[in-house]
Amino acid sequence: MRYADSNPVNSGLLTDLYQLTMLDAYLAQDMAETAVFEFYSRRLPSNRSFLMAAGLEQLLDYLETTSFSTDEIEWLESTGRFTPKLLDYLADFRFSGEIRAMREGTIFFANEPIAQVIAPLPEAQLIETRLINLLHFQTVIASKAARCVLVAPGKMLVDFGLRRAHGAEAGLLAARASYIAGFTGTSTVLADAAFGIPTYGTMAHSFIQAHASEIEAFEHFARMYPEGSVLLIDTYDTQTAAQSVTELVARLRPQGIRVSGVRLDSGDLPALSIKVRKILDENGCDDISIFCSGNLDEYALARDFTNVPVDGFGIGTHLDVSADAPYFECAYKIQEYAGIARRKYSIGKKTWPGRKQVYRSYDKQGRMLGDSLVECSEQHDGKGLLESVMKAGRRLCSSPDLATVRDHTAQELMSLPENLRDPFNKADYPVAVSRQLRDLAASIDKANN
Repeated sequence: MRYADSNPVNSGLLTDLYQLTMLDAYLAQDMAETAVFEFYSRRLPSNRSFLMAAGLEQLLDYLETTSFSTDEIEWLESTGRFTPKLLDYLADFRFSGEIRAMREGTIFFANEPIAQVIAPLPEAQLIETRLINLLHFQTVIASKAARCVLVAPGKMLVDFGLRRAHGAEAGLLAARASYIAGFTGTSTVLADAAFGIPTYGTMAHSFIQAHASEIEAFEHFARMYPEGSVLLIDTYDTQTAAQSVTELVARLRPQGIRVSGVRLDSGDLPALSIKVRKILDENGCDDISIFCSGNLDEYALARDFTNVPVDGFGIGTHLDVSADAPYFECAYKIQEYAGIARRKYSIGKKTWPGRKQVYRSYDKQGRMLGDSLVECSEQHDGKGLLESVMKAGRRLCSSPDLATVRDHTAQELMSLPENLRDPFNKADYPVAVSRQLRDLAASIDKANN
Protein backbone atom coordinates (compact mmCIF):
# COMPACT_ATOMS: atom_id res chain seq x y z
CA MET A 1 0.00 0.00 0.00
CA ARG A 2 1.25 3.48 -0.87
CA TYR A 3 0.23 6.77 0.65
CA ALA A 4 0.13 10.02 -1.32
CA ASP A 5 -0.85 13.52 -0.23
CA SER A 6 -1.10 16.42 -2.63
CA ASN A 7 0.33 18.71 0.08
CA PRO A 8 2.82 16.62 2.07
CA VAL A 9 3.87 19.45 4.41
CA ASN A 10 0.48 19.06 6.12
CA SER A 11 0.90 15.33 6.70
CA GLY A 12 1.35 13.86 10.14
CA LEU A 13 3.81 11.50 8.47
CA LEU A 14 6.26 14.34 7.88
CA THR A 15 8.39 13.21 10.79
CA ASP A 16 11.31 10.92 11.58
CA LEU A 17 10.65 7.22 12.07
CA TYR A 18 12.20 7.22 15.52
CA GLN A 19 9.56 9.65 16.80
CA LEU A 20 6.92 6.98 16.12
CA THR A 21 8.95 4.07 17.47
CA MET A 22 9.70 6.01 20.67
CA LEU A 23 6.02 6.85 21.04
CA ASP A 24 5.14 3.19 20.71
CA ALA A 25 7.58 2.39 23.50
CA TYR A 26 6.42 5.27 25.72
CA LEU A 27 2.80 4.19 25.37
CA ALA A 28 3.65 0.58 26.14
CA GLN A 29 5.12 1.73 29.47
CA ASP A 30 2.40 4.34 30.13
CA MET A 31 5.04 7.10 30.12
CA ALA A 32 2.82 10.13 29.60
CA GLU A 33 3.68 12.51 32.42
CA THR A 34 4.60 16.11 31.71
CA ALA A 35 7.88 16.72 29.92
CA VAL A 36 9.75 19.93 29.18
CA PHE A 37 11.75 20.19 25.96
CA GLU A 38 13.71 23.22 24.76
CA PHE A 39 14.93 24.26 21.32
CA TYR A 40 18.21 26.19 21.25
CA SER A 41 21.55 26.61 19.49
CA ARG A 42 24.45 24.71 21.00
CA ARG A 43 26.88 27.17 19.44
CA LEU A 44 26.78 29.93 16.86
CA PRO A 45 28.20 29.43 13.36
CA SER A 46 31.78 30.65 13.10
CA ASN A 47 30.69 33.66 11.02
CA ARG A 48 27.73 34.71 13.16
CA SER A 49 27.79 36.84 16.30
CA PHE A 50 24.06 36.46 16.87
CA LEU A 51 21.00 34.70 15.50
CA MET A 52 17.47 36.05 14.96
CA ALA A 53 14.49 33.93 16.04
CA ALA A 54 11.87 33.27 13.34
CA GLY A 55 9.29 30.65 12.42
CA LEU A 56 7.15 30.74 15.57
CA GLU A 57 3.98 31.57 13.63
CA GLN A 58 4.30 28.49 11.43
CA LEU A 59 5.09 26.35 14.47
CA LEU A 60 1.91 27.48 16.23
CA ASP A 61 -0.09 26.82 13.06
CA TYR A 62 1.34 23.31 12.96
CA LEU A 63 0.63 22.59 16.62
CA GLU A 64 -2.98 23.79 16.37
CA THR A 65 -3.74 21.70 13.30
CA THR A 66 -1.50 18.65 13.20
CA SER A 67 -3.28 15.30 13.15
CA PHE A 68 -3.26 11.96 11.37
CA SER A 69 -5.86 11.24 8.71
CA THR A 70 -7.63 7.93 8.25
CA ASP A 71 -5.49 7.26 5.16
CA GLU A 72 -2.33 7.92 7.15
CA ILE A 73 -3.35 5.60 9.96
CA GLU A 74 -4.22 2.89 7.44
CA TRP A 75 -0.83 3.31 5.79
CA LEU A 76 0.98 3.09 9.13
CA GLU A 77 -0.97 -0.07 9.94
CA SER A 78 -0.04 -1.57 6.56
CA THR A 79 3.67 -1.32 7.37
CA GLY A 80 3.29 -3.81 10.21
CA ARG A 81 5.72 -1.81 12.37
CA PHE A 82 3.40 -0.34 14.97
CA THR A 83 1.12 -1.56 17.73
CA PRO A 84 -2.65 -0.99 17.75
CA LYS A 85 -2.14 1.17 20.84
CA LEU A 86 0.03 3.62 18.92
CA LEU A 87 -2.32 3.66 15.94
CA ASP A 88 -5.29 4.45 18.19
CA TYR A 89 -3.26 7.19 19.90
CA LEU A 90 -2.31 8.80 16.59
CA ALA A 91 -5.85 8.58 15.25
CA ASP A 92 -7.00 10.83 18.12
CA PHE A 93 -3.84 12.95 18.31
CA ARG A 94 -4.14 16.66 19.02
CA PHE A 95 -1.42 18.72 20.66
CA SER A 96 -2.55 19.79 24.15
CA GLY A 97 0.59 21.35 25.54
CA GLU A 98 2.01 24.76 26.39
CA ILE A 99 4.58 26.79 24.44
CA ARG A 100 6.81 29.51 25.82
CA ALA A 101 8.91 31.24 23.19
CA MET A 102 10.91 34.28 22.19
CA ARG A 103 9.05 36.70 19.96
CA GLU A 104 9.92 36.45 16.28
CA GLY A 105 12.67 38.88 15.40
CA THR A 106 14.38 38.55 18.80
CA ILE A 107 18.17 38.37 18.84
CA PHE A 108 19.53 35.34 20.70
CA PHE A 109 22.77 33.53 21.44
CA ALA A 110 24.15 30.07 22.14
CA ASN A 111 22.43 27.94 24.82
CA GLU A 112 19.43 30.27 25.01
CA PRO A 113 16.15 28.43 24.37
CA ILE A 114 13.95 30.21 21.84
CA ALA A 115 11.09 27.75 22.33
CA GLN A 116 10.07 25.69 25.35
CA VAL A 117 7.51 22.91 25.06
CA ILE A 118 5.59 21.71 28.15
CA ALA A 119 3.39 18.75 27.30
CA PRO A 120 2.75 15.06 27.96
CA LEU A 121 5.91 13.21 26.97
CA PRO A 122 4.51 11.51 23.82
CA GLU A 123 3.20 14.81 22.47
CA ALA A 124 6.38 16.73 23.19
CA GLN A 125 8.38 13.97 21.51
CA LEU A 126 6.21 13.63 18.42
CA ILE A 127 6.45 17.30 17.41
CA GLU A 128 10.26 17.44 17.54
CA THR A 129 11.08 16.95 13.86
CA ARG A 130 8.68 19.49 12.41
CA LEU A 131 9.41 21.99 15.21
CA ILE A 132 13.12 21.94 14.39
CA ASN A 133 12.37 22.02 10.66
CA LEU A 134 10.25 25.18 10.96
CA LEU A 135 12.24 27.13 13.53
CA HIS A 136 15.70 26.27 12.21
CA PHE A 137 15.08 27.27 8.60
CA GLN A 138 13.45 30.64 9.14
CA THR A 139 15.95 31.50 11.87
CA VAL A 140 18.82 30.79 9.47
CA ILE A 141 17.30 33.02 6.77
CA ALA A 142 16.25 35.85 9.10
CA SER A 143 19.76 35.90 10.59
CA LYS A 144 21.30 36.19 7.12
CA ALA A 145 18.84 38.87 6.06
CA ALA A 146 19.47 40.90 9.22
CA ARG A 147 23.14 41.11 8.28
CA CYS A 148 22.19 42.57 4.88
CA VAL A 149 19.98 45.12 6.62
CA LEU A 150 22.85 46.14 8.90
CA VAL A 151 25.30 46.74 6.05
CA ALA A 152 22.80 48.53 3.79
CA PRO A 153 20.72 50.79 6.05
CA GLY A 154 18.02 52.70 4.25
CA LYS A 155 18.40 50.71 1.03
CA MET A 156 15.61 48.82 -0.71
CA LEU A 157 16.28 45.10 -0.20
CA VAL A 158 14.18 42.54 -2.07
CA ASP A 159 14.25 38.76 -1.74
CA PHE A 160 14.91 37.33 -5.22
CA GLY A 161 15.71 33.74 -4.23
CA LEU A 162 12.62 31.59 -4.85
CA ARG A 163 13.86 29.95 -8.04
CA ARG A 164 16.97 28.58 -6.35
CA ALA A 165 15.51 27.86 -2.94
CA HIS A 166 15.53 24.26 -1.74
CA GLY A 167 11.87 23.61 -2.49
CA ALA A 168 8.62 25.54 -2.62
CA GLU A 169 8.03 25.86 1.12
CA ALA A 170 11.62 27.01 1.63
CA GLY A 171 11.25 29.75 -0.97
CA LEU A 172 7.97 30.97 0.50
CA LEU A 173 9.21 30.97 4.08
CA ALA A 174 12.49 32.64 3.08
CA ALA A 175 10.42 35.54 1.76
CA ARG A 176 8.67 35.75 5.13
CA ALA A 177 11.84 35.43 7.22
CA SER A 178 13.73 38.08 5.25
CA TYR A 179 10.76 40.46 5.46
CA ILE A 180 10.64 39.99 9.23
CA ALA A 181 14.34 40.86 9.37
CA GLY A 182 13.76 44.17 7.59
CA PHE A 183 13.74 43.49 3.83
CA THR A 184 11.47 45.74 1.79
CA GLY A 185 9.73 42.86 0.06
CA THR A 186 10.06 39.86 -2.22
CA SER A 187 9.59 38.75 -5.80
CA THR A 188 7.53 35.73 -4.62
CA VAL A 189 3.89 36.37 -5.51
CA LEU A 190 2.49 33.79 -3.09
CA ALA A 191 4.19 35.64 -0.21
CA ASP A 192 1.94 38.60 -0.96
CA ALA A 193 -1.19 36.44 -1.13
CA ALA A 194 -0.30 34.42 1.99
CA PHE A 195 1.37 37.03 4.22
CA GLY A 196 0.74 40.45 2.67
CA ILE A 197 4.43 40.96 1.90
CA PRO A 198 4.99 43.64 -0.79
CA THR A 199 6.12 42.14 -4.11
CA TYR A 200 8.51 43.65 -6.63
CA GLY A 201 9.72 42.68 -10.09
CA THR A 202 11.14 44.01 -13.30
CA MET A 203 11.64 41.89 -16.41
CA ALA A 204 13.92 39.13 -17.69
CA HIS A 205 16.51 39.33 -20.44
CA SER A 206 14.23 37.09 -22.49
CA PHE A 207 11.68 39.91 -22.65
CA ILE A 208 14.27 42.20 -24.24
CA GLN A 209 15.52 39.51 -26.61
CA ALA A 210 12.01 38.60 -27.75
CA HIS A 211 11.58 42.11 -29.22
CA ALA A 212 13.07 43.43 -32.44
CA SER A 213 15.03 46.04 -30.50
CA GLU A 214 15.87 46.96 -26.92
CA ILE A 215 14.14 50.33 -27.10
CA GLU A 216 10.98 48.66 -28.44
CA ALA A 217 11.00 46.32 -25.43
CA PHE A 218 11.49 49.24 -23.05
CA GLU A 219 8.61 51.21 -24.56
CA HIS A 220 6.29 48.20 -24.64
CA PHE A 221 6.88 47.54 -20.95
CA ALA A 222 6.66 51.19 -19.93
CA ARG A 223 3.31 51.60 -21.66
CA MET A 224 2.00 48.46 -19.95
CA TYR A 225 2.85 49.92 -16.54
CA PRO A 226 2.52 53.69 -16.94
CA GLU A 227 2.55 54.47 -13.22
CA GLY A 228 6.15 53.34 -12.87
CA SER A 229 8.20 50.59 -14.51
CA VAL A 230 11.72 49.30 -13.83
CA LEU A 231 13.67 48.47 -16.98
CA LEU A 232 16.46 45.87 -17.23
CA ILE A 233 19.29 47.58 -19.11
CA ASP A 234 22.20 45.09 -19.22
CA THR A 235 21.07 42.64 -21.93
CA TYR A 236 23.44 44.21 -24.48
CA ASP A 237 25.46 47.36 -23.77
CA THR A 238 24.48 48.87 -20.44
CA GLN A 239 25.55 52.45 -21.06
CA THR A 240 23.89 52.56 -24.47
CA ALA A 241 20.71 51.21 -22.88
CA ALA A 242 20.86 53.86 -20.15
CA GLN A 243 21.07 56.55 -22.81
CA SER A 244 18.11 54.96 -24.62
CA VAL A 245 16.09 55.07 -21.41
CA THR A 246 16.65 58.81 -21.04
CA GLU A 247 15.45 59.38 -24.61
CA LEU A 248 12.39 57.19 -23.99
CA VAL A 249 11.59 59.03 -20.78
CA ALA A 250 11.72 62.37 -22.60
CA ARG A 251 9.12 61.08 -25.05
CA LEU A 252 6.85 59.38 -22.52
CA ARG A 253 6.76 61.89 -19.67
CA PRO A 254 4.45 64.31 -21.52
CA GLN A 255 2.01 61.39 -21.92
CA GLY A 256 1.99 60.75 -18.17
CA ILE A 257 4.01 57.54 -18.49
CA ARG A 258 6.66 57.15 -15.81
CA VAL A 259 9.83 55.06 -15.68
CA SER A 260 10.74 54.72 -12.01
CA GLY A 261 13.97 52.76 -12.19
CA VAL A 262 16.57 50.73 -14.05
CA ARG A 263 18.01 47.39 -13.04
CA LEU A 264 21.57 46.08 -13.49
CA ASP A 265 22.10 42.34 -13.20
CA SER A 266 25.53 41.60 -14.68
CA GLY A 267 29.00 43.01 -15.25
CA ASP A 268 30.93 45.24 -12.88
CA LEU A 269 27.87 46.42 -11.01
CA PRO A 270 29.51 49.17 -8.91
CA ALA A 271 31.36 50.70 -11.87
CA LEU A 272 28.34 50.46 -14.14
CA SER A 273 26.10 51.99 -11.47
CA ILE A 274 28.33 55.06 -11.31
CA LYS A 275 28.32 55.44 -15.10
CA VAL A 276 24.57 54.90 -15.38
CA ARG A 277 23.87 57.38 -12.59
CA LYS A 278 25.91 59.99 -14.47
CA ILE A 279 24.03 59.34 -17.73
CA LEU A 280 20.65 59.56 -16.00
CA ASP A 281 21.48 62.72 -14.08
CA GLU A 282 22.93 64.53 -17.10
CA ASN A 283 19.77 63.85 -19.09
CA GLY A 284 17.18 65.04 -16.62
CA CYS A 285 16.46 61.61 -15.10
CA ASP A 286 17.77 62.14 -11.60
CA ASP A 287 14.47 60.79 -10.23
CA ILE A 288 15.09 57.33 -11.75
CA SER A 289 16.48 54.85 -9.25
CA ILE A 290 19.16 52.19 -9.82
CA PHE A 291 18.51 48.66 -8.62
CA CYS A 292 21.20 45.94 -8.71
CA SER A 293 20.99 42.15 -8.52
CA GLY A 294 23.23 39.18 -9.27
CA ASN A 295 24.98 37.00 -6.65
CA LEU A 296 24.70 39.66 -3.94
CA ASP A 297 24.67 39.34 -0.16
CA GLU A 298 26.01 41.27 2.81
CA TYR A 299 29.63 40.54 1.83
CA ALA A 300 29.22 42.00 -1.67
CA LEU A 301 27.22 44.98 -0.37
CA ALA A 302 29.89 45.88 2.18
CA ARG A 303 32.84 45.18 -0.13
CA ASP A 304 31.66 46.74 -3.39
CA PHE A 305 28.86 49.23 -2.83
CA THR A 306 30.09 51.69 -0.22
CA ASN A 307 29.45 55.20 -1.59
CA VAL A 308 28.08 53.76 -4.85
CA PRO A 309 24.84 55.41 -6.07
CA VAL A 310 22.55 52.38 -5.90
CA ASP A 311 19.10 52.66 -4.37
CA GLY A 312 18.23 49.01 -3.91
CA PHE A 313 19.34 45.42 -4.25
CA GLY A 314 17.82 42.08 -5.16
CA ILE A 315 19.31 39.41 -2.88
CA GLY A 316 18.67 35.94 -4.24
CA THR A 317 20.47 32.61 -4.02
CA HIS A 318 22.91 33.60 -1.28
CA LEU A 319 19.98 34.63 0.93
CA ASP A 320 17.51 31.81 0.35
CA VAL A 321 20.11 29.11 1.02
CA SER A 322 22.09 31.27 3.50
CA ALA A 323 25.17 30.36 1.49
CA ASP A 324 27.83 31.26 4.06
CA ALA A 325 26.03 29.64 7.03
CA PRO A 326 23.31 27.27 5.78
CA TYR A 327 22.62 25.85 9.23
CA PHE A 328 23.31 26.36 12.90
CA GLU A 329 23.94 23.55 15.36
CA CYS A 330 20.55 23.36 17.05
CA ALA A 331 19.00 20.91 19.46
CA TYR A 332 15.61 20.02 20.94
CA LYS A 333 16.31 18.35 24.25
CA ILE A 334 14.34 17.09 27.22
CA GLN A 335 15.09 19.19 30.31
CA GLU A 336 12.50 17.84 32.73
CA TYR A 337 10.23 14.81 33.02
CA ALA A 338 7.70 13.93 35.70
CA GLY A 339 8.82 16.93 37.75
CA ILE A 340 12.50 15.89 37.75
CA ALA A 341 15.17 17.94 35.95
CA ARG A 342 17.06 15.99 33.29
CA ARG A 343 20.53 16.60 31.88
CA LYS A 344 22.49 15.22 28.97
CA TYR A 345 26.22 15.40 29.58
CA SER A 346 27.76 13.82 26.49
CA ILE A 347 31.08 15.37 25.51
CA GLY A 348 30.43 18.54 23.53
CA LYS A 349 26.66 18.23 23.94
CA LYS A 350 25.96 18.96 27.59
CA THR A 351 22.65 20.59 28.41
CA TRP A 352 21.60 22.92 31.19
CA PRO A 353 18.77 21.08 32.99
CA GLY A 354 15.31 22.17 34.05
CA ARG A 355 12.83 24.81 32.86
CA LYS A 356 14.69 27.99 32.05
CA GLN A 357 14.22 31.66 31.32
CA VAL A 358 16.51 34.13 29.56
CA TYR A 359 16.83 37.62 31.04
CA ARG A 360 18.36 40.51 29.11
CA SER A 361 19.74 43.72 30.57
CA TYR A 362 20.18 47.05 28.77
CA ASP A 363 22.16 50.25 29.29
CA LYS A 364 20.58 53.71 29.56
CA GLN A 365 20.62 54.07 25.78
CA GLY A 366 18.68 50.83 25.32
CA ARG A 367 21.70 48.83 24.09
CA MET A 368 22.01 45.20 25.12
CA LEU A 369 24.49 44.65 27.97
CA GLY A 370 24.25 40.92 28.61
CA ASP A 371 21.96 37.95 29.13
CA SER A 372 21.43 35.54 31.99
CA LEU A 373 20.27 31.94 31.67
CA VAL A 374 18.40 30.97 34.84
CA GLU A 375 15.94 28.46 36.25
CA CYS A 376 12.33 29.59 35.81
CA SER A 377 11.87 29.73 39.58
CA GLU A 378 14.62 32.32 40.00
CA GLN A 379 13.92 36.03 40.34
CA HIS A 380 16.23 38.09 38.16
CA ASP A 381 16.69 41.65 36.96
CA GLY A 382 16.16 42.39 33.31
CA LYS A 383 13.62 41.53 30.66
CA GLY A 384 12.42 37.92 30.38
CA LEU A 385 12.57 36.85 26.73
CA LEU A 386 10.47 33.68 26.86
CA GLU A 387 6.75 34.42 26.83
CA SER A 388 3.79 32.06 27.12
CA VAL A 389 2.12 31.93 23.69
CA MET A 390 0.10 28.70 23.80
CA LYS A 391 -1.75 26.68 26.44
CA ALA A 392 -3.88 23.57 26.06
CA GLY A 393 -2.83 23.45 22.43
CA ARG A 394 -4.31 26.83 21.52
CA ARG A 395 -2.81 30.29 21.04
CA LEU A 396 -3.31 32.59 24.00
CA CYS A 397 -3.95 35.55 21.69
CA SER A 398 -4.09 36.36 18.02
CA SER A 399 -0.73 36.46 16.29
CA PRO A 400 0.90 39.85 15.74
CA ASP A 401 0.80 41.16 12.18
CA LEU A 402 4.06 41.33 10.26
CA ALA A 403 4.27 45.10 10.68
CA THR A 404 4.39 44.61 14.45
CA VAL A 405 6.99 41.87 14.12
CA ARG A 406 9.10 44.11 11.86
CA ASP A 407 8.91 46.94 14.38
CA HIS A 408 10.17 44.57 17.07
CA THR A 409 12.98 43.38 14.79
CA ALA A 410 14.03 46.94 14.01
CA GLN A 411 14.18 47.68 17.73
CA GLU A 412 16.24 44.54 18.32
CA LEU A 413 18.79 45.56 15.68
CA MET A 414 18.95 49.08 17.11
CA SER A 415 19.65 47.61 20.56
CA LEU A 416 22.69 45.63 19.38
CA PRO A 417 25.94 46.65 21.08
CA GLU A 418 28.30 48.48 18.75
CA ASN A 419 30.64 45.51 18.45
CA LEU A 420 27.78 43.32 17.16
CA ARG A 421 26.49 45.81 14.59
CA ASP A 422 29.36 44.98 12.24
CA PRO A 423 28.41 41.57 10.78
CA PHE A 424 32.02 40.80 9.97
CA ASN A 425 33.33 41.38 13.48
CA LYS A 426 33.08 38.05 15.31
CA ALA A 427 32.44 39.51 18.74
CA ASP A 428 31.44 37.80 21.96
CA TYR A 429 28.33 38.70 23.90
CA PRO A 430 28.07 37.82 27.60
CA VAL A 431 25.57 35.10 28.51
CA ALA A 432 25.88 34.23 32.20
CA VAL A 433 24.60 30.95 33.63
CA SER A 434 23.14 31.42 37.11
CA ARG A 435 24.69 29.77 40.16
CA GLN A 436 21.44 27.96 40.91
CA LEU A 437 21.41 26.43 37.43
CA ARG A 438 25.06 25.41 37.71
CA ASP A 439 24.40 23.80 41.08
CA LEU A 440 21.43 21.89 39.66
CA ALA A 441 23.57 20.55 36.81
CA ALA A 442 26.32 19.56 39.25
CA SER A 443 23.88 17.73 41.51
CA ILE A 444 22.52 15.72 38.57
CA ASP A 445 26.02 14.85 37.40
CA LYS A 446 26.92 13.71 40.90
CA ALA A 447 23.82 11.56 41.20
CA ASN A 448 24.56 9.87 37.87
CA ASN A 449 28.20 9.11 38.61
